[in-house]
Amino acid sequence: MRFLAAIIVSIAVIALAFHYAKPLPGTNFDESFLPKASSVRYVAAGHDASVAGLFWIKGLTELGESYLTGKEYAYLGHVAELSTSLDSLFYTPYYFVGGVTPVDAPDTSDFSVLRRASRVYPENWRLSLYFALRLARGPFPNRTEAANVMRKYFDSPDTTIPDHIRTIYRSFELDSMQTETALETVLNDVLQPRFKKFRTSFYTKILKLLGYKGLIADYDKDENYQKVKFLVDNMLDGKIAPVVVYNQLLAMKKVEEPTATADSTAADTTAAVEHAPKTATAE
Repeated sequence: MRFLAAIIVSIAVIALAFHYAKPLPGTNFDESFLPKASSVRYVAAGHDASVAGLFWIKGLTELGESYLTGKEYAYLGHVAELSTSLDSLFYTPYYFVGGVTPVDAPDTSDFSVLRRASRVYPENWRLSLYFALRLARGPFPNRTEAANVMRKYFDSPDTTIPDHIRTIYRSFELDSMQTETALETVLNDVLQPRFKKFRTSFYTKILKLLGYKGLIADYDKDENYQKVKFLVDNMLDGKIAPVVVYNQLLAMKKVEEPTATADSTAADTTAAVEHAPKTATAE
């Protein structure tokens, strides 16, 4: 009874903290409110794990509501940071944030969460791979750190680690991270029962992985989004084999266009070649 009273008091204090907390850093979306982990820990009365769960449930609820309203929920990383700061062994936020966050998402609030995941669960190569992908393909690419994150699995005694994961650090070092490997990881996540109600997050993540940048103005009219949705939904419903979905998605990979610098260099070279005979003739 004494512990129940402490939990009720803690929940009440947390509700007040939500009400008076400062807004999160601007991310061009509606502002949301979260207290600091240090403040919450002070009033949690030793029930850090329980309070972490309450915040995480709130974050998932708001994420689900964002699908109904059509607005992107930009604070899942912040909620996961708060939850895992309170309880570093809380595995679900690590796995969930790593699974649904697009590899090139501009908001890097998930970095500290995934860095903590790699530190707390060093034996879990999938959590480390999430972090390495974000490091290599995020808004501030750091392929050296991405390689270092995955290097420890090269000679790991764990016999369940796939061979391509043991050597994947080399791909990061050479800046040759293959879309195939990343796509395989995402599709494996999509098939996990825990993500069943959040499959919408994976449509966008797959598109970003295939090279389609920027926000989608109208999901109902975007041909690529609808194709990804069709393939993923039918895979989960058992109507299309995963290998077929994998190959069709891979075929959608966007061919990178040459940069402006490369174009201008080519143009300068062409112009020089064209003018060379004339100069020689004039002389």
